[in-house]
Formats: sequence, structure tokens, C-alpha cells
Amino acid sequence: MNTLPINIQDGGIRLSCVLETPGTGACPLVIVLHGFSSNKEKGHTIRACHAMHEAGCATLRMDLYGHGESGGTFQDHTLHKWISNTMAAIDWAVERQAFSCIYLSGHSQGGLVAALVAGMERERVRGLILRAPAFMIPRCAREGSMLGYTFDIHHIPDSIDVIKGLTLGGNYIRVAQMVDEDEAIRRYAGPVLLLHGDEDDVVPCEESVRAAGMYARAELQLLKGETHHFDQCTESMERLITGWLRRQEDRT
Repeated sequence: MNTLPINIQDGGIRLSCVLETPGTGACPLVIVLHGFSSNKEKGHTIRACHAMHEAGCATLRMDLYGHGESGGTFQDHTLHKWISNTMAAIDWAVERQAFSCIYLSGHSQGGLVAALVAGMERERVRGLILRAPAFMIPRCAREGSMLGYTFDIHHIPDSIDVIKGLTLGGNYIRVAQMVDEDEAIRRYAGPVLLLHGDEDDVVPCEESVRAAGMYARAELQLLKGETHHFDQCTESMERLITGWLRRQEDRT
């Protein structure tokens, strides 16, 4: 694989990315999104990318707004900003004219964002690979309970303290309350692979079960004994991703 650091601009914010390509002409590109308080260098994300490479795909791993080596602060990040970041990456990929098609993949909050963008970019997203997608984030924001913190849904606090000593701005909640995750699912008719561990204690696997029933073309794989960070059944995760991508490309 050829590896190249890439910077993508989105509204004046620099997004730090890593592009990995097989170097064999036009091929599919998978844009890969990390989760809440994570980054593009997490081991399970890199292993997922390896599986995509085995299927003959290039990958673009991104640090999203306020995370990793990208611009912005964690406290100021919102779903809208991550959506904008992802759409900027799609624009970048399309402008290069070097890829045969574009897939989106995301873990946890990144999985939710990938699903939301696919609903908006239906004509440009060939398929989705969602790992433990956090579809419940908007619903939790509307119900007044997130990350163990409860709040008055009509009087959002300016900030809340969340995991790892991080502070999350109130605008995160305000934006999440207005996101319609179900509409995004209904709008996307392309193929979707849903991977979820049955021992995930962060995002219940029922979130993926519910989404699989709503998507037009979903394949759901529940990994027995797997956790939220795909650190127990990594080989199974890789095998499922590689096989699914190969089947999609065989159908084109």
C-alpha cells in the first residue's frame, strides 16, 4: 500500500487524514470515520482499514473536528460539524477523479455520521460499513440523558463534563436534538453492512438490529463476545468487511 498524509480544508478547519492506496489505478475508496473522543490511529480502525485493503479498496482515515490532529476543539464539536467534514472529504475524493466509487465507514458516533451523510449524499455513496453505530445519540439528546449526564431538554447547559475529563459544549446537545436519524436511514437505498458486538456496553446492539430492519438493503452481523471497540473478535470483523466489500464490487 502507498501511504500519504493528506490535509483537507473544511470552512477554514484543517482535517488531518491518511490516504492509503493500492497503487493499481482507479479503485473504490472507503472514507473512514472514528468515534466520539477517538481518532484515526485507533487499533480497531486501522484493522478495519486493513480488511478494506484486502478487498482492493483505498482508504481515507480522518481525524474529525476537535479530535486527533485536526483543527477545532473537542468542546466545540457537533454532529453538524462532523457531517460537514465528511462531505468535504467526499468533495475532495470526487475532485481527484482517481477512485471508481466511494464507500463510507464509521465507528460509534462516526457510524451515526456516516449514516446521516449517506442519506444526504445518496448519489455519491456506493455503500456503508457501520461498526457499532450510535444511532441513539439524537434520541438521548431529545430525552435529556447523555453519557450518564441528565439535563432539562428545554434549558440546555452551556457545557457538561463527560468521559476522560473532557468538557462538551451545550451546542452539541442542541444540534443532536434536531437530527433525524430515522429519516437518514429511510432515504438511503444502497447496501449497508452493520457490525455490532453483543457485549457492547456503550452502544446497545439493539441499535443496529433496529437499523437493519429499517434499511432497504442491510446485512447485520452480531459478533458474539465482542465489545464496543472490536478488540475480542478482530479477525471475524476483518473477514466480514473484506467479504462484504468483495461481494459489492462483484455486483458492479
